[in-house]
Amino acid sequence: MTLKESLWDPVAGFGVTFRTMFRKVVTEQYPFEKQPTAPRFHGRHQLNRWPDGLEKCIGCELCAWACPADAIYVEGASNSPDERFSPGERYGRVYQINYLRCILCGLCIEACPTRALTMTNEYELADDNRADLIYEKSDLLAPLLPGMEQPPHAMRLSDDEGDYYRGTYANPQFAADFAARRAEGAGASE
Repeated sequence: MTLKESLWDPVAGFGVTFRTMFRKVVTEQYPFEKQPTAPRFHGRHQLNRWPDGLEKCIGCELCAWACPADAIYVEGASNSPDERFSPGERYGRVYQINYLRCILCGLCIEACPTRALTMTNEYELADDNRADLIYEKSDLLAPLLPGMEQPPHAMRLSDDEGDYYRGTYANPQFAADFAARRAEGAGASE
């Protein structure tokens, strides 16, 4: 056994330890101090609403077809004259996302023709119960903002669903009132 093998080799294994021993410790204080995410981060999904509170989802199931992990389940239904949940002929009656399968790739939001489905920056999706990681439509719907009405109700912005999708509302006063109420609500919450 040489001198190098008996003296240097056992100490050389601690090279990384000795190099980092006197450096400043970089510790994430995660649960107490949360770092902001990147602006285009793909987190939890959200089903969006029109300014009058109607749902943007039309139950077309394109998001479910685009999902490579088969994590989305959608059942569409027809709107009736008495109950209207979206401006079009159909709406998503059942909408589920299984976060045990979801890989947060964003292909579902690319497939959505009405921008009903978007992704938020929320990333804390862990749970100790598997059933709680299957998000239902009520968990995914965006909250009602000031001036919005809980569906079902008649179309408030226009009588034509095409106006909703184009953003040219036949009732511009409602849109102006909604913008003012939304600004008041944002100012009151600060």
